[in-house]
Amino acid sequence: MTNNQGQRSSGRPVALVTGASAGIGEAFARALAARGHDLILVARRKQRLEELSAQLKSEHGAESHVIASDLGKAEAPRQVFDAVEKLGLQLDLLVNNAGYGSSGPFHTQEHEWEMGQIDLNVRALAALAHLFSPGMVQRGKGRIINLGSVGSFMSCPYMATYAATKAFILSFSEAISAELAPHGVQVTCVCPGGTSTEFQQIAKVEVEDVKGTFMSAESVVEIALRDLEARRPISISGWMNRLAVRLAWLTPRGLLTMALKKGLEGRFEKK
Repeated sequence: MTNNQGQRSSGRPVALVTGASAGIGEAFARALAARGHDLILVARRKQRLEELSAQLKSEHGAESHVIASDLGKAEAPRQVFDAVEKLGLQLDLLVNNAGYGSSGPFHTQEHEWEMGQIDLNVRALAALAHLFSPGMVQRGKGRIINLGSVGSFMSCPYMATYAATKAFILSFSEAISAELAPHGVQVTCVCPGGTSTEFQQIAKVEVEDVKGTFMSAESVVEIALRDLEARRPISISGWMNRLAVRLAWLTPRGLLTMALKKGLEGRFEKK
């Protein structure tokens, strides 16, 4: 775990973004730097983070601290927290973005890959929120963004573990939002649908015929930050995704699950 800058003295608000080396996480880092934040960039790929850090400094004058960390490891969230404490930084915004998915029949998936998905998507996210929220409460201000999904609202055959982790994130975010709001801490769960990132390649999802409906990571982030400022506990990205969630709410759960099974089974690699 490394950092590439000295202690901050700019007086700018500080945002920590996990999974900042690509996709939605990188888009959050760029958008927040443009809005006057200094950054703590967390991901496994150190070189990508350092390149992004240099760009944010050049383009926006943002100071960035790089922490190379695999948050799927049990000890990593505490190490990240300790690194931030050692830097003497007070966190204004935590963006819990890091995560990955899988696709295909659950019983055929690699065990370590499925369990690692739970460790990263659920345990690391909850651990970071648990470590950083007490300081926010003490200061009477702070904001947390947790990355859910349209899949948070439904059970998804052939993406069973991923959707279940995102359901946890939605429930968890809504609950701590209610708890922390009286203390001046805003929590927003961001729920994108199909987004143009590396996610589909990693999860091995076949999406060529629907890729035209995908949102850009930048659009997802723009909506998320707008909803955060509006103090909305849930941010669903775009009207098509809001419609999908509305239909999910109105459809009997068993019927919806079977419909998703039929619609999704041809899109994923069978192992």
